[in-house]
Amino acid sequence: MNPYPPPGRCPVCAGDLAVTRLDCANCETRIEGRFDGGRLGRLDRDQLAFVEVFLRNRGVIKDVEVDLGLSYPTIRSRLDEVVRVLGHGSEERRAPKGVVVSRRERRRQILQELRDRTIAPDEAARRLALLDADSDGDGAAIVPRPATEASR
Repeated sequence: MNPYPPPGRCPVCAGDLAVTRLDCANCETRIEGRFDGGRLGRLDRDQLAFVEVFLRNRGVIKDVEVDLGLSYPTIRSRLDEVVRVLGHGSEERRAPKGVVVSRRERRRQILQELRDRTIAPDEAARRLALLDADSDGDGAAIVPRPATEASR
């Protein structure tokens, strides 16, 4: 029995890893091939630990804040990162049509993600530039609605 969880990403190039062999601990049967590790297999150890805390608290962010001792923006940032890694798209693409978020709040979220190192500095700069470009001067940013097949 291996006490270490398998890595979700290649330690050299950060590419996806493929499960190619399964061993029976009881009879030592070995099966080789390419097996899908599932979406949760894409998460790193920290992300899996976060998901466990999130599920244990039944998705109640206030309770997750207390358990982890982190702020709401940090919890949201980590949750958004897990959602992105699982392949469900960004927060903006999932936002309901016509949702208006204050530019100040969105800017604060971006800077918090940068502080938490869940986004790179160049990604933070790109998001802040888009936030400034999308503004119409009223202090609010309109979160774009999801693209439809017809609009692509």
